[in-house]
Amino acid sequence: MIPVFRPSVGEEELNAIREVLESRWIGLGPKTEEFERKFAEYVDAKYAVGTDSGTAALHLALIGLGIGPGDEVIVPSLTFISCAHVILYCGGRPVFVDVNEDTLTMSIQDLHRKITKRTKAIMPVHYGGHPCDMDPILDIAKEHNLIVVEDAAHACGAEYKMKKIGGLGDITCFSFHAVKNLTTGEGGMVTTNREDISERLRKMRWLGISKGTWDRYSPRQGSPLKSTPRWYYEVDDLGYKYHMSDIQAAIGIVQLRKLDRLNQKRRDIAKYYGEHLSRLEWIKTPVEKEYVKSVYHLYEIKVKNRDNFINYLAKNDITTSVHYMPIHLHPLYREYKANVPVTEKVWTRLVTLPMFPDLPSSDLEKIVTTIEKFSH
Repeated sequence: MIPVFRPSVGEEELNAIREVLESRWIGLGPKTEEFERKFAEYVDAKYAVGTDSGTAALHLALIGLGIGPGDEVIVPSLTFISCAHVILYCGGRPVFVDVNEDTLTMSIQDLHRKITKRTKAIMPVHYGGHPCDMDPILDIAKEHNLIVVEDAAHACGAEYKMKKIGGLGDITCFSFHAVKNLTTGEGGMVTTNREDISERLRKMRWLGISKGTWDRYSPRQGSPLKSTPRWYYEVDDLGYKYHMSDIQAAIGIVQLRKLDRLNQKRRDIAKYYGEHLSRLEWIKTPVEKEYVKSVYHLYEIKVKNRDNFINYLAKNDITTSVHYMPIHLHPLYREYKANVPVTEKVWTRLVTLPMFPDLPSSDLEKIVTTIEKFSH
């Protein structure tokens, strides 16, 4: 079977893991610190905080920014369930916003309609690797004194108006899950330009401890506080065990070096799909707005007779998927009423085709020729 996703990893990642294991420092330590620094530089943000997952990154972001009971957070329903779960973790209330039919990103018009006096934050999702139109979102947030937490789980390396996603809003959250554009197996990152947020999240990801283990015992000059013993720390905030490990970070450092090249391969695959599939009148292929550079974490087409189409491809050894069933349709979220007509219309036609950098050209040709033969 041709899979939908496959991580692009090899000998360099294996060597990086081996180096960490041989160092005997495999938890939160120097490699995590190095990865955070290099990732912040890559996305042009002042600070980066490594976590053990993208979900943890989102949860820490909301907690760190003060989202609490009764606060409303506006989020698309057409996204992964983590986006709504983290709002509930904080005691907040998700308010589902509609998407644009072409890009599947947050509708600015519906965003205006969904703001109330209880709204505290906006969570734009850079869906499939295509950035949202951030300028109007940031303008709306400024007008209403709202927080912006970007979900960039799909958008590592993507650009909005020639700027990397990661330094635009108050805070941006990335996922390094197994099949993401940059993978550490599991892992995540929060980027921000605010030092106060960075420092709070750095403590909160390690149970609220004021000084991490590496800070207490590393040989670097000046790390111990002069007025206290090297071993001393305090806990002054309720934190979580959400920290990244040096094993994850070591993989991430290697993956970051490869990221632009791997993303270009995704763009090449997307171009091939577009050139061939756009000729078929029964398929709608993804668009890329002129003000963004998409990194195509997903390549989603819109078709009729979706289930027949998926079954047909499966019989021909081609795996597909659906991203996503809207959150408000899941039993847990049915009490959160959602008026999102575009979402409810478009999601029933979405099919995710295989998309990963190492997709062989022979498999890519097979996918296209097989689709062309489908009796729609």
